[in-house]
Amino acid sequence: MAITSANQLELLQTAEAVAREKQIDPGLVVEAMEESLARAAKSRYGSEMDIRVSIDRRTGRATFTRVRTVVPDEELENYQAEMTVETAKQYMANPQIGDTYVEEVPPVEMGRIAAQSAKQVILQKVREAERDKQYEEFKDRVGTIINVAVKREEYGNIVVDLNPGEGVLRRNEKIGRELYRPGDRIRVYIKDVRREPRGPQIFLSRTAPEFMAELFKMEVPEIYEGIIEIKAVARDPGSRAKIGVISYDSGIDPVGACVGMRGSRVQAVVNELQGEKIDIIPWNEDMPTFLVNALQPAEVSKVVFDEDAERIEVVVPDEQLSLAIGRRGQNVRLASQLTGLNIDILTEEEESARRQKEFEERTQLFVDTLDLDEFFAQLLVSEGFTNLEEVAYVELDELTVIDGVDEDTAEELQARARDYIDAQNRKALDEARALGVEESLVEFDGLTPQMIQALAKDGVKTLEDFATCADWELAGGWTTVDGERVKDDGLLESFDVSLEEAQDLVMTARIQLGWVDPAELEPDADELAEDAAEGEEEATA
Repeated sequence: MAITSANQLELLQTAEAVAREKQIDPGLVVEAMEESLARAAKSRYGSEMDIRVSIDRRTGRATFTRVRTVVPDEELENYQAEMTVETAKQYMANPQIGDTYVEEVPPVEMGRIAAQSAKQVILQKVREAERDKQYEEFKDRVGTIINVAVKREEYGNIVVDLNPGEGVLRRNEKIGRELYRPGDRIRVYIKDVRREPRGPQIFLSRTAPEFMAELFKMEVPEIYEGIIEIKAVARDPGSRAKIGVISYDSGIDPVGACVGMRGSRVQAVVNELQGEKIDIIPWNEDMPTFLVNALQPAEVSKVVFDEDAERIEVVVPDEQLSLAIGRRGQNVRLASQLTGLNIDILTEEEESARRQKEFEERTQLFVDTLDLDEFFAQLLVSEGFTNLEEVAYVELDELTVIDGVDEDTAEELQARARDYIDAQNRKALDEARALGVEESLVEFDGLTPQMIQALAKDGVKTLEDFATCADWELAGGWTTVDGERVKDDGLLESFDVSLEEAQDLVMTARIQLGWVDPAELEPDADELAEDAAEGEEEATA
């Protein structure tokens, strides 16, 4: 095929027809044609030449040009596409490095092979344009619900028509054992859209918690308008779900608004989710209160919240235990997902037994260490004393308020407690020194002898060793592994050293060793002034 005036307009007509069919920019098709013609020309004139083709968007005329670039003498490699400054002077008035010389060359005739190659280039460009169009269309729709038509089922996965393109609803993203026939229309949630070499991958779901939240937004105008906010969602797809909601208008009940008149709003969501039962729970910033609501319909007697460990302990009446846990642990599992906390559930009997055990252990501690009878030791525990340090260093009047304890008795109790603590400290230091602890660590302010002993057992024997420790290595913490929260035990965790205290200790050690300049840690005057100004603005507001 030769590019002649007879078929110049045919190029543009073909480009427009392809673009109209594929719903893409005609310019992209023309660019693909230019590239395919340039390839055909290179096969005719030589692959080393830099041949370019430009098609006039108005007339369809294809112009073939050869481009040569001016390069330094030492960089000249391709004589067909490059030339030196000296050579360029034959064609250009004042050639400079980087200049290009363009000359028109005769059009080529496209043989059968060249025409086939051109067709492949155009098809490839059209496919790329289609993929880009699909990606651009769906990337901003992540987090929304779309209605799609089912095309077919493949190995349990549902292929849907996205127009343009296809999407896949994987079997693990379907609710229960949903069955669909070709032509059925379903709602799906767009979880993610990724650009990949084989085309954009659009991840769809009906089991995502966000799918339920979006359904409520469609059914409840107050959520769409921002008057009510969905703070948390937890689902066991197809079975049960819990949703935490809050109202920013004191005159609107968030739970009632989500339920709707005679349950019409929540029922619409339930029907879409194949009968999934939904508990709508009022959100509360106080996590224990929110958890009590989340465990409904079970009644809760007591809640103990460990904020550092993100763990919460719930005490329920004995007859409420099975209700709180739920069938196969469903109720407590959903409550845990909703609050983001690990939940331990105890019955009142179990909690009472544990408290009794703690009482007996503390009583025995005072009996063994202070040489007291059991009754007197029980008096101390009943008054809230849990360890020897509290007895040794409290004000005398906190002991004398106990029945039968006068000032002399209180002083004797404190003397015994201090003597025992001193003996234990000496023993701990002796064992630490036997393990090789250096005096630099013994003399470091902030560590007790028992702490030093614990560090020595783990190989931390010098101030330098201590300064290299991370705060979480000392205080402990929690990490997430495969979706499960795992406890990291700290070297000093048993001594109730917090993460902030561990940070201060390590930083103090580094300053003493000269590793850190204290001046670098102090905020400068400008920062302090800015903080003060911000504080004044907030106070004024």
